[in-house]
Amino acid sequence: MAALHETRTRVRLREHEVENPNSSDFPGNYVGYDDSWNHEKFVENFHIDIVSLTETEIEFDMVGIDAALANAFRRILLAEVPSMAIEKVFIYNNTSIVQDEILAHRLGLIPIKADPRMFEYRQEGDEDGTGEDTIEFTLKVKCTRNPNAAKDATDPDELYKHSKITSDYLHWTPIGRQTDTFAEGSIHSVHDDILLAKLRPGQEMDIRMHCVKGIGKDHAKFSPVATASYRLLPEVILTQPVEGDRADKLAACFSPGVIEVREVDGIKQAVVVNARQDTCSRDVLRHEDLKDCVKLNRVRDHFIFSVETTGAMQPETLVAEAIKILMAKSRGFKTHLEQLGSQQR
Repeated sequence: MAALHETRTRVRLREHEVENPNSSDFPGNYVGYDDSWNHEKFVENFHIDIVSLTETEIEFDMVGIDAALANAFRRILLAEVPSMAIEKVFIYNNTSIVQDEILAHRLGLIPIKADPRMFEYRQEGDEDGTGEDTIEFTLKVKCTRNPNAAKDATDPDELYKHSKITSDYLHWTPIGRQTDTFAEGSIHSVHDDILLAKLRPGQEMDIRMHCVKGIGKDHAKFSPVATASYRLLPEVILTQPVEGDRADKLAACFSPGVIEVREVDGIKQAVVVNARQDTCSRDVLRHEDLKDCVKLNRVRDHFIFSVETTGAMQPETLVAEAIKILMAKSRGFKTHLEQLGSQQR
């Protein structure tokens, strides 16, 4: 029974293979076990623990779910949580060396600090937009010589004014009743130092942009996530004491912080202190004198998520929105199943 429990709950890393990698959370997979869906059991076992949180990154543990749900959540984060991005670029003048198409592409990839929940999706075929579905930016600049530059100056930043055009040059122009809804300067590019083009005296730009709401599966520029990934919680088990020089050798096989060498009664001994830091290298299995001293597992239903945003939304807000979308999809799927069942009766 102990071996079966380990098979059900652990993924085992061997020297040349990985054991039990496939999902097994469905009825009939194991004889004598009732793996049918149980809501009360799921609620009891499922939990989310936030490990770290910054302005742009969050790491959290999602425990008690199947890999299919974990991957669905990751895909929703990448492709279905909406954000705002520049979609229409009206170029009235561009005498820089950057072609219009390249410039429009660069503008579209600038992360915009605006809450997409405050806007509607623009209707198909609508070219003008309204204050409810569009943010308008303008960029109007001309490069000139700096009359105060030193005679022996060679640095373009000193010789010219407005020689480097960055995202800081984007100016939000409120339309409709946006001045009543949003505070002045509340809508802007996430980063002010994104380089768009370099100008020289006489070159100029005169551009108007429409920023709209969209999702990542339509275009990557709408994805509010820079990276979203998960991994199973590592588990490192020492099956026998590892002492002396072998303890140092064992510690060197793992990432820093996984194995610690402590002195017990004057003898160096290896101790597992933080298996979470393991990177799944399996380097220890290359050593004949160590391979039988350790078991390398992954906990099947414990997922470590790492999410980094583009800065357009707070990471905790992004995760909450993804969960809402997953819940809405589940409710929709349940409704369709009920309708299909009623039609077959």
